[in-house]
Amino acid sequence: MKKLSGKKVLITSGGTLEKWDRVRGHTNLSKGTMGCYLAESALANGAEVIYLHGYFATLPTNAKSMRTIMFEGIEDLGEKIKSIVQTEHIDFVIMAAAGSDWIIDKVYDQSGNLIEEKGKMPSDEPPIIHFKKAPKVLGQIKEWAPDTTLIGFKLEATDDVDYLIHRAKLRMETSNATYMVANSSNSLYGVHEPHYIVSSTGEVERVEGKEETAKVLVELLGTTLD
Repeated sequence: MKKLSGKKVLITSGGTLEKWDRVRGHTNLSKGTMGCYLAESALANGAEVIYLHGYFATLPTNAKSMRTIMFEGIEDLGEKIKSIVQTEHIDFVIMAAAGSDWIIDKVYDQSGNLIEEKGKMPSDEPPIIHFKKAPKVLGQIKEWAPDTTLIGFKLEATDDVDYLIHRAKLRMETSNATYMVANSSNSLYGVHEPHYIVSSTGEVERVEGKEETAKVLVELLGTTLD
């Protein structure tokens, strides 16, 4: 019997898109590669996979065998996760999406007038954009679904492994996650960078590359059911 047979796994993947107007916005460099590997591995292990992906994210090879749902900004992502985990029993939530830290608050022209045009901002002069702090979705998931097993990712722009793992442990504690995967920003530029799977019991496992990390992580999830 496959390790995740009969289990439902929600995987978020790719970057959020925070729109300034109907044609412009800001995002990040996440392409959804890790999310694809996780989805394929979970599917191969018998899980029912819900793949919640960003606007520009890559889709898994076997996406037709999954339920795929697109999200735009971080608030939209949070709303979609909340709706799913509160209306369905989700065994595992793997939060691999790269969420924005900042979202749009207000936009002004160079004279200080509020721009309320929702179609396309004038391109004659650069706008003045005021941002506000984005909500931290990861920290709310266990409030929405206390019985789900939560797995998060923590990316830092550092090569200091001890610091990276320290930050991952802090994020794991504040979000009440069972596992946190720590990786440096170098992983945005390739698939072979090491990842560190940190468990809530204190173990740390170094794994080389995104594909192998996904396989090891899904195997670990299978052991939580033993």
